[in-house]
Amino acid sequence: MAKPVTSFTCSACGASHRKWAGRCEACGEWNSIVEEAPLSQGPGRGLGAQRGRTIPLSGLSSTEPPPPRTPSGIAELDRVLGGGLVPGSAILVGGDPGIGKSTLMLQAAAAFARAGSNAVYVSGEEAGAQLRMRAQRLGLADAPVRLGTETALRDILTTLDAERPDVAVIDSIQTLWSDTVEAAPGSVGQVRAAAHELVTFAKRSGVAVIIVGHVTKDGQIAGPRVVEHMVDTVLYFEGERGHQFRILRAVKNRFGPSGEIGVFEMTGGGLAEVANPSALFLSERGEPVAGSAVFAGIEGTRPVLTEIQALVAPSTLAAPRRTVVGLDSGRVSTILAVLEARCAIPFAGLDVFLNVAGGMRVAEPAADLAIAAALLSAREDHALPADTVLFGEISLSGALRPVGQAENRLKEARKLGFSRAILPEVQKVEGGGGMVLSRTADLTSFTGETFGAG
Repeated sequence: MAKPVTSFTCSACGASHRKWAGRCEACGEWNSIVEEAPLSQGPGRGLGAQRGRTIPLSGLSSTEPPPPRTPSGIAELDRVLGGGLVPGSAILVGGDPGIGKSTLMLQAAAAFARAGSNAVYVSGEEAGAQLRMRAQRLGLADAPVRLGTETALRDILTTLDAERPDVAVIDSIQTLWSDTVEAAPGSVGQVRAAAHELVTFAKRSGVAVIIVGHVTKDGQIAGPRVVEHMVDTVLYFEGERGHQFRILRAVKNRFGPSGEIGVFEMTGGGLAEVANPSALFLSERGEPVAGSAVFAGIEGTRPVLTEIQALVAPSTLAAPRRTVVGLDSGRVSTILAVLEARCAIPFAGLDVFLNVAGGMRVAEPAADLAIAAALLSAREDHALPADTVLFGEISLSGALRPVGQAENRLKEARKLGFSRAILPEVQKVEGGGGMVLSRTADLTSFTGETFGAG
């Protein structure tokens, strides 16, 4: 084992010396040089003997003001960002191909520019003529956004360092390449290097950098997962191709609540904001039909009502089909198992199809009761009342567990004309928003009271 290397440092001026001496040659102080142990003695070279500077530390009761925010004027985007764009922040936006990421980012850059911010849009995928054609189609040709088309990371950073805009959009990170990495653009090494340089530039210069990223077939942002850890905010742009609705969801946000969503509608003139998504998701709901249940959910800080649709039909296959869209298929399988084991309601030999209307994705456990109600309604061919909403988590024992923010759920339901809610018996609710509350202890009593089954 190699002998640890020690260093000698002047306690007066901090100068480093190879060996001890009575007098510091840097400041001339006598008997100020002391021996210091190296920072690292592990395998390999480690940090070696050289010591760094001491960083300032502060207490938890610091009076430092919160970071300033720059609103874009697009209310749904500002909601997801936590109130606006923070200078020096790095934001990663991912989504399926053709979902509208470039359209959203061009509209956002135009909104920031029109609000007085200096906005730069750099594209590595499209030519300048294509971007101008899109801007004309969206009615943004008069926005003071400066466009650039480049894929060389060194040239992009040099330009941004010279211009120092308030916000810079990079579309997309998979097209960038660094001349210090011997790999093709889009590879893991290139994506990691580009993300590191862009995030470092944002922190050093105070420029808010918005990075667009592609996603894999599993819906995750392509490239190393470390990119999501490096940035401050990770946004996913979601939506079904057959629906006009688009959901911008914050899965990570260091400057605001995670899980917040913004709802947009894709139109011929670009993405339009949806101020009341609950009314829009329920707009096509007509007369009560079997297999339909309305779930009062919470997305971030916003209550959202969605319709869960189910279809149960006899199967001709040895293994019946289980098709789920917009819900966790594992959660649905668990609810089916609980219905069979605790309520003696079999689904063997039956095909089950579940869908969330409008292209919405629901991952909240509070949707369990609404999923069970839709399944039972479809199986028994018994429609639920049109003025009823449901929420509650189902445990493996069949008991119904309480969920959070019940008052906000009921308030949103009442605002949209619902007058009755079915919820767990142990759910604590202050008031009720003028709604009739039907409490049930477990899934067995719910099926018996509502459908006469079990």
